[in-house]
Amino acid sequence: MKDITKKLIELFKEGYCTPQISKIAKKIKQPSTTIHYNIKKLEKDAIKAYKAVFDYKKIGEGFCTYVLISLSPDEYGDPERIGHELAKHPEIESVDIIIGDWEIILKIRTKDQDEYFNFVKHVISRKGIAKIKSLVSFNQLKTEFVKL
Repeated sequence: MKDITKKLIELFKEGYCTPQISKIAKKIKQPSTTIHYNIKKLEKDAIKAYKAVFDYKKIGEGFCTYVLISLSPDEYGDPERIGHELAKHPEIESVDIIIGDWEIILKIRTKDQDEYFNFVKHVISRKGIAKIKSLVSFNQLKTEFVKL
C-alpha cells in the first residue's frame, strides 16, 4: 500500500479534520442529530478550522522553539505585514502580534536544532527584524487545549 503519511499530516495541519459525531454523542449522551446541528451552528459562527494534535517527535518536528521578535524602527508601524510574510513558512506553527518589549512571537517546529539554526539564518534574519530571542521548549504538556 502506498505511504501518504506526509501528505495527510500536511492536510491535517491545514484543517482537514472533522469531529467524530458518534463519539461526541456517546460522550455527552445526546442524539447525533443534535450534535450535528450544533456543530454546524458553531462552524458558521465560531469555528475557523479543525486541526489534528500530533506527537511531533514522531512526525519529525520535535524541536519546538518560541521566538520573540523586535522590529526595526522602519517596520515597527506594521508588524502584521511581517507576521503575514513569516506565516507562509510551514515550520512556523503560530504568529502572534504582541505588546511590550517585543512585537511578534512565533512558535516554530523543526526536526532538530540544526534545522532550526538554518531556518533562523535564512528566514528570520532578514531586513526589518532588529533582534530575536529564542526560547526552547523541553516538554509540552498541553497544546490547543489538549492535555498531552
